[in-house]
Amino acid sequence: MRVPPFERYAKWVQMLGVLLLGMLLGAIVYNSIYHAQFEALVNLKSDLEIKLEQYETDIKSLTQFKNQHTVIKSVLPRIEEEAGQNTGRPQLDKVTEAELIKRIKADLSVFLGQSIYEIDSDAQLARRLLSNKIYTNVLEKDYSIDITTILVAENKLQVWVKVRLYARPPS
Repeated sequence: MRVPPFERYAKWVQMLGVLLLGMLLGAIVYNSIYHAQFEALVNLKSDLEIKLEQYETDIKSLTQFKNQHTVIKSVLPRIEEEAGQNTGRPQLDKVTEAELIKRIKADLSVFLGQSIYEIDSDAQLARRLLSNKIYTNVLEKDYSIDITTILVAENKLQVWVKVRLYARPPS
């Protein structure tokens, strides 16, 4: 039996190789675009969930305290951005930041309805309670927070916090 010469099919094999390589590169580019758009969608969803929750609590507190003009009606925790990169602050994604803000807001919700003129003693108490507070299992990591600034303006309690990764002590 005779084997046909391979030289006759070399052009076809090259074209098939180029076609397969093009398909592979196209799939890689498509997949990277898909993942970038999906990550942008997840970040947008997280931002919108934060805003929706804030608006719902604002509406609830505004209807609850609509006749009281000297009380704290909402709590706005903010995570401080530090200028240097080597400060020990982790790079937080939007989902982790949203979860931390949600937990801080739940801890500070005791201030809702408190008089803005009597916030001084309560602010010191909150600072002591939340100083080096550890939030465990936030998207499988632990974080510690420190309150840096507490400000009451326009019936809103604004709290700035620093966030650091918490390293568990060896047992």
